Amino acid sequence: MNSEQLSQLLQQAFPHAEVHVTGQAGKFELRIVDDGFEGKRTVARQQMVYAPLNAHIASGVVHAVTIRAMTKEEWRKASMFGA
Repeated sequence: MNSEQLSQLLQQAFPHAEVHVTGQAGKFELRIVDDGFEGKRTVARQQMVYAPLNAHIASGVVHAVTIRAMTKEEWRKASMFGA
């Protein structure tokens, strides 16, 4: 699985989100900006992101992910400070 395929998978799971995926060889960095994360703790957000990835993680195709799951407002603030 490459970053484009993973991005498509996540875009299907989060149709209203801004999805950005980088990485290769099973190691990926994910940034998902979606207001569906509003009011959810970090663990709940990560669980939402892991859900569509579970089969790929179980197969070993994806074995390491770094997740940044945030709302549009959180991303706006982070972007202002170069995060």
